[in-house]
Amino acid sequence: MESGRATGSSLIVGRGLEPPGTQAGEALSPLLAPEGPAIRRRGRIAVAIGCELALWACLTVLAPILLAAVGVVDLALWLRRRKPWMGVRIVVLVWWFLAVELRGLAGIVAVWLSAGGPWGRDSATRRRRTYALQVAWATGHIACFRRLCRVRFEVEGDELVGRGPLVVLTRHASVVDNGLPALVLSRPHRLDLRYVLKSDLEALPTLDVGARWVPTCFVRRGTGDSTRQIERVRTLATGLDGERDGVMIYPEGTRFTARKLAAQQARAAAESPKLAERVGGLRHLLPPRPGGPVALLEEAPHAAVLVCGHVGLEDVHGLLDLWSGAVVGRRVRIRIWRHERHELPLDRDELAAWLYERWQALDDWIDAQLADPHGRREAVRA
Repeated sequence: MESGRATGSSLIVGRGLEPPGTQAGEALSPLLAPEGPAIRRRGRIAVAIGCELALWACLTVLAPILLAAVGVVDLALWLRRRKPWMGVRIVVLVWWFLAVELRGLAGIVAVWLSAGGPWGRDSATRRRRTYALQVAWATGHIACFRRLCRVRFEVEGDELVGRGPLVVLTRHASVVDNGLPALVLSRPHRLDLRYVLKSDLEALPTLDVGARWVPTCFVRRGTGDSTRQIERVRTLATGLDGERDGVMIYPEGTRFTARKLAAQQARAAAESPKLAERVGGLRHLLPPRPGGPVALLEEAPHAAVLVCGHVGLEDVHGLLDLWSGAVVGRRVRIRIWRHERHELPLDRDELAAWLYERWQALDDWIDAQLADPHGRREAVRA
């Protein structure tokens, strides 16, 4: 039997151990414990739940007044320049976001009660229910945006997804694309994805609670201890060996902006001519940070790799970016490439070089799509 190992303040249960409440011989991948004082986290969760509930209740009560007010503005702008009715849409989107959050919290309570409430412990059954709730939560968030803005999601390469285990490397360009892995991979292909997320998302109580019940890593950026953060990411690939298993990471580490790209390319040019050459050709993606992806690939030597890109959401960085109405009726094209493990190099430095090459190829695909927005592609609706 393996022993647990401690990484900083996070206790990690090793594969092969039976956490309290699990069946003997039932192997579960490790869960990363929350960082920081427990009382601070409980306070954060309580405040966040209270804020979401209060905002949702206020919006619900004030909805007739708000919708009438923004409806007048929308009507005036539509009569003047045929601008889509975005004020009404934004109000509904905010209400829907909060409603899905509260529904997710209700789902978490249901899973908690079904697992035994205060006497329940980690188990394969609780994880399966949590994964199902995770997919419903993520696709629920994207559903309202999809319907209200009449956005079409089309997937090329859907047939390549196949079975796991998988390491998924995906582009991050918008607040909306957070839900794409669940929409495109988890729901149609019945994949249980483990996520690498930025610690800012702990502000959402659904994630701060529910994401702890399945393998999830919240990365703290700017700590100055990248080695420790990479080792935490590596833990997600422990026990990644089932047909439904996958781990998803954004290699860029943050959402793309032209300013961030210019700054990172300038930094690369100052650090190393070789690195500058690798990232100098990027136009639509930030340079990948190889530490996390390489650690996952090393820890899961049998996992295939999916590289996922998309175009159509580049200008939706936040809620206010919807105001122009440009996104209404848009077609979002998603492309998936699969690389079997025998196609990848074994050496760590060569894996990093392979990642830079794949990222440049994805950048070239994005550039081609943007240059030919109406080009015909064989795709399936997501």
